[in-house]
Amino acid sequence: MNTTIGFIGGGNMASSIIGGLLNNAAQTSLIGAKNLWVYDKNQQVTKTLSTQYGINVADSNEQLIGKCSVVILAVKPQVLKAVLTPLAELFSQTRPLIISVVAGIQSSSIELWLEQQLPIVRVMPNTPALIGAGASGLYANTRVSKEQKALTGKLVDCIGIGRWVNSEADIDAVTALSGSGPAYFMLFIKGLIDAGTKAGLDHQTAQDLAVQTAIGAAQLIQHSEHSISTLIKNVTSPAGTTEQALLSFENDKLEEIVAHAFDAAKTRSQQMAVELADVK
Repeated sequence: MNTTIGFIGGGNMASSIIGGLLNNAAQTSLIGAKNLWVYDKNQQVTKTLSTQYGINVADSNEQLIGKCSVVILAVKPQVLKAVLTPLAELFSQTRPLIISVVAGIQSSSIELWLEQQLPIVRVMPNTPALIGAGASGLYANTRVSKEQKALTGKLVDCIGIGRWVNSEADIDAVTALSGSGPAYFMLFIKGLIDAGTKAGLDHQTAQDLAVQTAIGAAQLIQHSEHSISTLIKNVTSPAGTTEQALLSFENDKLEEIVAHAFDAAKTRSQQMAVELADVK
C-alpha cells in the first residue's frame, strides 16, 4: 500500500503515533519513515522527531498536504480553525483523508472551516497512548471509505486498542470513559498508596503494591472467561476483609459517585464542542 501520512502538529500525540507506527513490527511493512511527514511551527519539535525517527519535515502545512494522502490533525483545539482556514483551497484540490485527534472539535466544524465535505475520522485517544497502551474511540463520517477506515484502525492499533462508535455524539461518552479515565484510576491508586502509607508502609512499597494490583486486576479481567461480577465474588470471602471494604464502598455509594463523575465529564465534553465551534 502506497500511503503517505502527514502530521499537522508534532506534539506528544503525534510523536506517540509516529513511534507506534515505526516500532510496531506488524506495521513497518505498511508505513515506513520515508512515508511520514510532519510540520510544526516549532522547528525544534520537528527537528527532534526527524532525528528520533528519521521522518520527513515539511517546510509548511501546504507542502505537507500536497505530499500526503492522509493528514492527521494534532494541534491544540483553540488554534485549529486558524490553522485550517488558509488551507481550504488546497484541501479541495487534494482531498486527503483527515484524521483528527483534536479534542472537542466536531467533524462538522472542520468541514465548515475548510468550506467543503471531506472524509474525516475523529479519534479520541488517551495519555497511555504515549507508551503504546492507549484506548481510543473512533468515529468516521459517511465520506470515509472502507479502505480508509481500515487504515485508520491499523494506525490506532499501533498505540493501543481502538473501538469504533456509530455516532459522533458517542465520542463525548468515550471522552468521559477512556479519554479522562486514566485520571480516575490514578486517583484511586493514589488513595490506596496514601492509605497504605498512613498504615505504616513505606511510600515506595505502597506504590509498588498498589500499581501492580491495578495492573493485575485489569489483566485478569482482560483474560478471564468470567464476568467482572464473578471475579469480584471470587476475591470476596464471607465475613472477610474484602467484603468489609466492598460494604464500605456500597455504603458510600461508590457506583453513584463514579456515575456522577462520568456524567460531569461527558457534559463538559459536549459544552466544549459548542464553545470550540465558535472559536474565531
